[in-house]
Amino acid sequence: MTSRELAERICATLRSHGHQAYFVGGCVRDLELGRLPTDYDVCTDARPERVQELFPRNVAVGAKFGVILVLDREPRGQEQDAQQQPVEVEVATFRSDGGYSDGRHPDQVIFSKTPQEDVLRRDFTINGLLMDPASGEVLDYIGGRADLHAGLVRAIGDPLRRFTEDNLRMLRAVRFAARFGFQIEPETMAAVQSLYPQITQVSYERIRDELTK
Repeated sequence: MTSRELAERICATLRSHGHQAYFVGGCVRDLELGRLPTDYDVCTDARPERVQELFPRNVAVGAKFGVILVLDREPRGQEQDAQQQPVEVEVATFRSDGGYSDGRHPDQVIFSKTPQEDVLRRDFTINGLLMDPASGEVLDYIGGRADLHAGLVRAIGDPLRRFTEDNLRMLRAVRFAARFGFQIEPETMAAVQSLYPQITQVSYERIRDELTK
């Protein structure tokens, strides 16, 4: 089973049980750009405990933040070939976030019922698109498609707030601009130039991973 097939199955199961479910984030962005996504993420109004109930093969990687990793089968031992490891899809409950006192994690998570509210707490407009996997319809509440076509990396809402919430987002802005040949929108770039010293608060491992990507 591929990541997309698992994501489609997850969405279909959630919807058959009365929940909303969409592809979200980088996979939708890449599909809009005609690129093959490396993985798929799903967002839903189902609470984490409901996701775990519907998909018993799961890992609660961030349950308190509303994130459950759903697997297509039980994981094998580490000695097994990596290609035999299970396919996984991250399923996140719609939410809005409180403050970020540590520059990475929200101090408070408030689960919500609408995808419109959920996308407002995400990083960039090009990563805030949703897709109905059944119809292929793209839902755009923050102007992400226009920025994709214009080749712009733009923070959602106030860029100073977005980068203060998670300092690594500044490096992510640069990565997306380099990867896609985009420009960083002026207000977003000004926020990076203002806050860049805060990148030292990010762990070396997270910086390494971002640079590797």
